[in-house]
Amino acid sequence: ILLKHGIFSFGADARESYECMIDLVTLAEQHLESVGRKHFVPAAIPANCAQAATIAPIIRGAIAEALDPDEGTCRRQVLEFRTSAAIRSYVDGKDLDRYSQIGVVTPDHTIRTKNWPLITPAPADDDLEGFAAATRAAVARFTRGYHAYFERYNADQLQPKTELDPMPRAVLVPGVGLFGAGKSIGDARIAADIAENTISVISDAEAIGSYQPVSEADMFEIEYWSLEQAKLGKETEPPLARHVVAVTGGASGIGAATARAFAKQGAAVAILDLDEDRSRVVTAEIGSSSVAIVCDVTDRKSVNAAFADVCQVFGGLDILISNAGAAWQGRIGEVDDNELRASFELNFFAHQAVAQAAVQIFRKQETGGVLLFNASKQAVNPGLDFGPYGLPKAATMFLSRQYALDYGADGIRSNAVNADRIRTGMLDDELIAERSQARGLTPEAYLRGGNLLKCEVKAKDVADAFVALALARKTTGAVVTVDGGNIAAALR
Repeated sequence: ILLKHGIFSFGADARESYECMIDLVTLAEQHLESVGRKHFVPAAIPANCAQAATIAPIIRGAIAEALDPDEGTCRRQVLEFRTSAAIRSYVDGKDLDRYSQIGVVTPDHTIRTKNWPLITPAPADDDLEGFAAATRAAVARFTRGYHAYFERYNADQLQPKTELDPMPRAVLVPGVGLFGAGKSIGDARIAADIAENTISVISDAEAIGSYQPVSEADMFEIEYWSLEQAKLGKETEPPLARHVVAVTGGASGIGAATARAFAKQGAAVAILDLDEDRSRVVTAEIGSSSVAIVCDVTDRKSVNAAFADVCQVFGGLDILISNAGAAWQGRIGEVDDNELRASFELNFFAHQAVAQAAVQIFRKQETGGVLLFNASKQAVNPGLDFGPYGLPKAATMFLSRQYALDYGADGIRSNAVNADRIRTGMLDDELIAERSQARGLTPEAYLRGGNLLKCEVKAKDVADAFVALALARKTTGAVVTVDGGNIAAALR
């Protein structure tokens, strides 16, 4: 055995084999030097190309496979974006339609990315509607092509195969880069890795000659080989797999419990909070399917930037839990105007800001969406000296119903959870003591004795209600009470 320059040779004549291999490598290097390296001829790309975060929801919606129109269900995909000088050189090439459609560089990659990528037009920032229409047309052509490919080669099978879903797993966007797509962010990253590797190999091959993979028939045999498909696994997907969720105030309390609950149901989760350190603690617990994004929900620029980050990381958004809030106290006839306005900024206008940002993404995707608001028992049963908190919460509860009314025709559902006396960072020991005193109760009686079930309601209970509402496809405009039973706070 001889090891030299990273090359292994085996056998009694290992040195001779090694020297022959070195000669071959030298000849290859000399050939490459003599022929030179060609570069892709660039196509005409608009100077005002849209950003990846802007077009990702459009692409994500276009490649969502409709399942049951009556139920409003579809098979979504999560996206992973990549770009670089090498990727841009490739996707911006004038002959992209030729060299990108020949086939993948390794046959078993086809089960992860299909045998060819989807190509969209370059997205002009001032014509996103045109880009959306052209992308949906491109997806329609892609799926027709995949159906035809399946029919061509399935006809020759001794045992007919069941066609896989026809949607692309790699999307090339001139002027922008590439997107990998998959049922989870992990699968999307694998698809993006393979697509990026394919770009590297084809770029090198085209630089010195031309690229040619194995035949399409052989690719079909690999794609529909049971041993290859076994690599993908056949486990049942969790109820909220393929969904992207954003939780405001997700670093602690109800928000953190909600982030964990949705992650357990298979969703990719974006935690939006001012406290980046605490957000990262939660994402570390959840794992790679989550991301921490700094966001001040009272600042429109911060909100818009945060939702753009969600689209950049996951490709879009399906569910918003508008949870961030804080409690202000005081007799309503004596409260300072600035305090009352500050409470409205966080406990009402912030909910409006994040809901507007979410709805814009939902409408780009055209796959519906879910808005979930953290309201409060204070909205229907105000507490003594708690008006500065209860007033904006009452407005937020009605805000949730207004969204249900205005956007139901777009398949967007809007509901609220009406919780009470949840021990969190907002309702801490100090505030519990103050509120129990206002009601003439001990802290223990305030938490446990103030409801019909005589139990303490916890953040996880509220999180479970949010999950239930996300799964309730025929429920909108509802307010779900999570308070252990409080007849005084029942809606009339």
